[in-house]
Amino acid sequence: MKAMILAAGEGTRLRPLTLKKPKALAELRGFPLLNIVINRLARQGFTEIIVNTNHLANQIVDFIDSYQKKSQNKHLRLAVSHEEQLLDTGGGVQKASWFFDDGEPFLVHNVDIMTDLDLNQLMLVHRKSNSLATLAVKKRSSNRQLLFNKSGRLCGWQSLAPKKTRMAKPIKGSVISLSFMGVQIMSPHLLDLIQLTPPFSLVDLYLKLTTAGHCIQNYRGDKYKWIDLGRIEHFETAAHLFNQDFFSQ
Repeated sequence: MKAMILAAGEGTRLRPLTLKKPKALAELRGFPLLNIVINRLARQGFTEIIVNTNHLANQIVDFIDSYQKKSQNKHLRLAVSHEEQLLDTGGGVQKASWFFDDGEPFLVHNVDIMTDLDLNQLMLVHRKSNSLATLAVKKRSSNRQLLFNKSGRLCGWQSLAPKKTRMAKPIKGSVISLSFMGVQIMSPHLLDLIQLTPPFSLVDLYLKLTTAGHCIQNYRGDKYKWIDLGRIEHFETAAHLFNQDFFSQ
């Protein structure tokens, strides 16, 4: 199975940690975030992983080279997709589309997201669906929410601060607001349908595809642990939320 780790962001909210190192190499319990995510993906059966880079990219390239040499998983293949200018999440996936040439669904995972989500179950649910993408979501407090109908299909997006709502199409009845977990499975056909010019976000892409009549569905991850490490104050919380094995294996 193939995966992409989104790691090109400048990590401005993590300064001063990211003044001299990229966000992907900020450490939690002595382990770089990129190290933790790669380990998790490898343990759950992902054997080919591409990482996008921009800010202090040479450090990430050096880390990947070192990781590959030290890895006990000889079947693990790591690659880099460098962005001279930030392309945002959707543009980053589009630029790395050459990596996903086998016609199989692939995972996209933010580097600053820590979760014990069952990635194999997420993949299984996606494979059984007719969706272009399956988004891991959960019910939690957040200023930004994805909106779904009762069948779990994406129909819109909303921001609470500032207040803004974008509906992909008119919908009868109530909608369910859920927070995106920064983890998703995509079908390769989705890449052929992109008509946006970078930079653009995955949310923008999903809303455009939904408006065109395509199915983007959710996967409820309410029972799993989750934290966004985009802020320094969340690092201590994460260190207590997960046990040592989560980081070191």
